[in-house]
Amino acid sequence: MNHRSTAIAIARAVLATPVSRAQILERMARCTVFPEAADRTLVDGLLQAGLASHWTIAQVADALEADPFFDATCREALHQPLIRGWFMTRAGALAAPADPLRAVERPAWPGVGALADDLGVSVEGLWRLTRSASWQRQAPLGRQHYRCELLPKRTGGWRLLEVPEPYLRTLQRRVLDRLLAHVPPHEAACAYVRGRSVADHARAHVGQAVLLKFDLQDFFATVRASRVQATFAALGYWPPVASALARLCTTATPEPVLERLRTEGGLAWTQARRLRDAHLPQGAPTSAALANLCAFRLDVRIAALARALGARYTRYADDIVLSGDAGLLRAADRVEARLGAFALDEGFALNHRKTHRVTRARRQQVCNIVVNARPNLPRDEFDRLKAQLHLCATRGAAAQNRAGLPDWEQHLRGRVAWAGQLNPDKAARLRRLLDAIDWTT
Repeated sequence: MNHRSTAIAIARAVLATPVSRAQILERMARCTVFPEAADRTLVDGLLQAGLASHWTIAQVADALEADPFFDATCREALHQPLIRGWFMTRAGALAAPADPLRAVERPAWPGVGALADDLGVSVEGLWRLTRSASWQRQAPLGRQHYRCELLPKRTGGWRLLEVPEPYLRTLQRRVLDRLLAHVPPHEAACAYVRGRSVADHARAHVGQAVLLKFDLQDFFATVRASRVQATFAALGYWPPVASALARLCTTATPEPVLERLRTEGGLAWTQARRLRDAHLPQGAPTSAALANLCAFRLDVRIAALARALGARYTRYADDIVLSGDAGLLRAADRVEARLGAFALDEGFALNHRKTHRVTRARRQQVCNIVVNARPNLPRDEFDRLKAQLHLCATRGAAAQNRAGLPDWEQHLRGRVAWAGQLNPDKAARLRRLLDAIDWTT
């Protein structure tokens, strides 16, 4: 038996049990015809090399072949570690995640079968929902698991929504509720996080001398399936399970949709390439949480840069904001270059056309919230809402619903409530007008 085959046999024995020195040694004794002291030496060498439950068989075999003791032993004809039995299964337990994730509540999905059972679908049904990217690109639209919707942008062109069919959406919602909702994103992430909002994103930058605003290109489409699979692997799931989860939560845009986007929407080549590869669909319930988790390292790096500059940093989906004193403006070119490099390193890209540098001498806005002195609605938006409420109170509410919104009253109440979150004093005037409206006529 050659060195590689011996290493693979031992690797299978090592991974047939959770990473515990005593249990591994017990398996080694059943795998090899080798002195017990030698078994201990090999196992201790693997543990010193950082052996972990999420390692693949190939990784363990590589570590063994790199071990000087293993190499020297295999070269001695009289003391080669002969293999007496092969273990064909791996330990059915979750691997230990990174230290910050150890407290995360994770479902026990040791294999694809267990994943399918817990999600309430057969293994065959799960396979049909996790086809390859090439199948998704080429299959007829009637057989796709996503419904593509093209929404017009205010600036021209189209925005693509890829909405999962109800049967797929149900499974994705279970993955979100049972796993992803329990994994905390970076503290700077304010979008799609329970207990955080766009108002928190804006409040972090109130009263600052300088705002630097950046935008990430195609935030969801940029997150590729390989990055999603790595995220599930980091949570402790074996490669087959991580791969199935990644395919369940990503899609590749069909060619007919890409062609329409190219001809009618001015789709750039880089955008088409992102959509052709398996990516997070904007419209799936799991995409927001996964995008935040995949951007965790980006958040860590930008937050470290902000601390070094004495600045504040938050991110709302693709909207990145740093704020600070006048020194931040002098460093703006270097900051933009560093953020661009960070984004590329982490699989994202800045849209440099949407980069803005705003001092307190101008109106500073974060996601359409004015932050110069306190969170507030833009004055023109406040005035329009005030005028609209006045007309509703004096001329009748129904006549002012020119867009034909189905629940006009709740729409207006929601806008007033939003104004109240930002500036309760100014919103009091809006509430008085709202209370004066007769909704029965």
